[in-house]
Amino acid sequence: MRVAIHGKDFQSKSERFIENVIEQLHQYKADVWVSDKFLRQVRSQRIQQLNLKSFAPGDSLKTVNFFLSIGGDGTLLESVTYIGKHEVPILGINTGRLGFLATTGRDDVEKAINNLFKENFKIDSRTLLHLVSDAKLFEGQNFALNDFTIMKKDSSAMVNVHAYVDGELLNSYWADGVIVSTPTGSTGYSLSCGGPLLYPQSESFVITPVSPHNLTARPIVVSDQSEITFQIEGRAKKFLISLDSRFETIDSSVKLKVKKERFSAKLILLPGYHYFKTLRQKLNWGLDIRN
Repeated sequence: MRVAIHGKDFQSKSERFIENVIEQLHQYKADVWVSDKFLRQVRSQRIQQLNLKSFAPGDSLKTVNFFLSIGGDGTLLESVTYIGKHEVPILGINTGRLGFLATTGRDDVEKAINNLFKENFKIDSRTLLHLVSDAKLFEGQNFALNDFTIMKKDSSAMVNVHAYVDGELLNSYWADGVIVSTPTGSTGYSLSCGGPLLYPQSESFVITPVSPHNLTARPIVVSDQSEITFQIEGRAKKFLISLDSRFETIDSSVKLKVKKERFSAKLILLPGYHYFKTLRQKLNWGLDIRN
């Protein structure tokens, strides 16, 4: 069994926790690989002495059986970029704050790893979106689990984003920006801008304007079989685009199209997990003192 690990932003108090995770994996005779970024941040001598195999962005992980993401939701999004098209199942271990995607807490890790090796889990396939462009962007990692955004770069000027769905004009958004979100990303930036919650298996994208000048502009849900293209105008010459937490600067000449990615992200669901339960616990969804 081969297990890959990625984590970031570790504090000294996390070192013993990480040591325990690796020791438990070794008890199962697992071949443990860790990201080079992980090794640079962990200062534990015990871990350094293990001479663990490391991997870097772009390395193939097709022979890995499981991938452990140790951190918060941002770490899990970064883990997806390491895995790419190989669809290695990911277990998100939460050492951060919210933990909407990374749902396994520190106290539950030992039980979670036991369930992995007993194959007592389910796989939740999450849609990724794919960015097509005539420019070389994001070092070839042109996919995202949460969202794609177009944003103004200047602090004062709005942008005018012409959005087309399958070649038909949807709207011209005078706004600070536009978000295209997957169902997974619907609980993130899109939600904070007034977008709806989408069930993970709803097979759709949501297009959400950011601070639109025209208050009749509202989020819209479209099929994830759609191709969404954009043309950008504005007083500024440069604009920001993002895939999850990765940013690039472009100008209005760059052509942009978003569609469904051919592969997906495979999230490990342990016994007792349900999406609605996570909504209630993490987002206080439907919180009412009468309940």
